[in-house]
Amino acid sequence: MKRKNWKREELILAINLYCKTPFGRIHQRNLDIIKLSQLIGRTPGAIAWKMCNFASIDPSLDRKGASNVGKLDVEIWKEFFNNWEQLVFESENLLVNLDKQKIATQIGSNDIREGLEKERTVKTRVNQHFFRQAVLSAYDCRCCITNISIPELLISSHIIPWAKDSQNRLNPRNGLCLNALHDKAFDQGLITISKDFTIMVSPRVERNYPNSAEKKFISEYNNKRITLPSRFIPDVKFLEYHQNFIFLR
Repeated sequence: MKRKNWKREELILAINLYCKTPFGRIHQRNLDIIKLSQLIGRTPGAIAWKMCNFASIDPSLDRKGASNVGKLDVEIWKEFFNNWEQLVFESENLLVNLDKQKIATQIGSNDIREGLEKERTVKTRVNQHFFRQAVLSAYDCRCCITNISIPELLISSHIIPWAKDSQNRLNPRNGLCLNALHDKAFDQGLITISKDFTIMVSPRVERNYPNSAEKKFISEYNNKRITLPSRFIPDVKFLEYHQNFIFLR
């Protein structure tokens, strides 16, 4: 039987799913992989293998996946990772067009269609939802500081704020999985993460808030190392930006 070549649209869908799937769940029994295979007419094994190919060219991974990477795989990977804003939305658009009954978690499919057709604000919501899925899956849905795993309390925190770097708004390496309290502390510069992934607490916390509550929930994490994700390890240059421009000294 003649082998069916992969098309660009199929590859960006596979990258989309790769970004949202925990590394240990890239296998042909994964229901999301099965669902995509049904949508594009390929076997679950073929989808899983292609995602493993992407793992082998993912610079955020220490361990690698399969090595049978085609030229088009590399080209589309670079296109996706150099243009997050456009490619995330394009891939979500393809999913909606392929499956009008697509299951969307926090945002409804009607919202997605509205965003695709008219509302720029909803387009932002669609892209932010992708970012949340990608970041939380990389951290196995656990806060990298406290190990809290209650989904309702977890935030996909931007290291460089959304408004400050449009090119990396949706880059998972510009994200941390934090609980709501430490997300706010990070956003306000009360804590930061050093380039060796160690938590630094602002001296203002100790100086201005010497109570036991602050010590228990914030100060006690000073100099402790965060739990690193399985992939999309935070980019050091993003961490340095936060430390230099947002952290309160």
